Amino acid sequence: MRPETPAIETHDLRKRYGGRAALDGIDLSVPPGTVCAVLGPNGAGKTTLVRVLTTLLRPDGGTARVAGFDVRRRADRVRAHIGLVGQHAAVDEILGGRQNLILFGRLHHLSPGRAAARADELLHRFGLTEVADRPVGTWSGGTRRRLDLAAALIVDPPVLFLDEPTTGLDPRARTAVWDAVRDLVAGGTTVLLTTQYLEEADRLADTVRVLDQGRVAAAGSPEALKSTLGGDRVDVLLHDAGDLPAAVAAVTTATGAVPATDRAALRLSVPVTDRVAALTAVLRELDTAGLSVGDVAVRRPTLDEVFLRLTGAGQEVAA
Repeated sequence: MRPETPAIETHDLRKRYGGRAALDGIDLSVPPGTVCAVLGPNGAGKTTLVRVLTTLLRPDGGTARVAGFDVRRRADRVRAHIGLVGQHAAVDEILGGRQNLILFGRLHHLSPGRAAARADELLHRFGLTEVADRPVGTWSGGTRRRLDLAAALIVDPPVLFLDEPTTGLDPRARTAVWDAVRDLVAGGTTVLLTTQYLEEADRLADTVRVLDQGRVAAAGSPEALKSTLGGDRVDVLLHDAGDLPAAVAAVTTATGAVPATDRAALRLSVPVTDRVAALTAVLRELDTAGLSVGDVAVRRPTLDEVFLRLTGAGQEVAA
């Protein structure tokens, strides 16, 4: 694969299950050494896309190339250049971490000596040396997930697929996996990530693809996608529902725009261009109106809001 060649590339990729199009003309291009996050509601096509790109499923139409190889004509070469971490742990819980990695190395046709050396390299790389000989069944979820990542890298693949790698992990373990992914990308690995955590995509991804009903609903960097909602916003959180009409009037006077109102949360939100001037004006008008508020803050739109706008789905982004 030449440096300028996309690590992952699809054109008009299609896959049907009966009468339903799981992938309905997907175009995708992921540069080497970057993270592409794929988001979408249930049934959007995320897992189908990963299965096609990793040669576990044949597409019905279009083309797909991974690490420079066609997934249909050169499936063996694709598999030799990728790693895959699925939603469920692929390691043996009875064996220790070192034994697991040696086993994976031997399955990838490494010599006994090379498999053992590679296992030690990866145990050190992922901070697993101290627990290397304990049965994996005694490890925490986050530590096991790091072993999954290590196993996927046993032959140092240039392209890594992560299918919801942190589902079910606590925040500390999730952060540890994020750090490991960042280290891999810094070393040149290309990552395609599906995730149910929008914060995860925001933190890790260089580019995002939002899938909906088998199509790409939006593509771009997290910041570019968030900017489509209009940049900064001023949020006002009230104490009393009875203050809503007066607060709406005050915010409208301060910004020249009628704020969106969330009556259940007692929250007003309005887009602004000059964040400092707008915040000052809103605070002044609220004070003039004699309103007591819980909070007033300037914030950027979130990836959650982009996702909801594009798909109309709930906040969980499952497979």
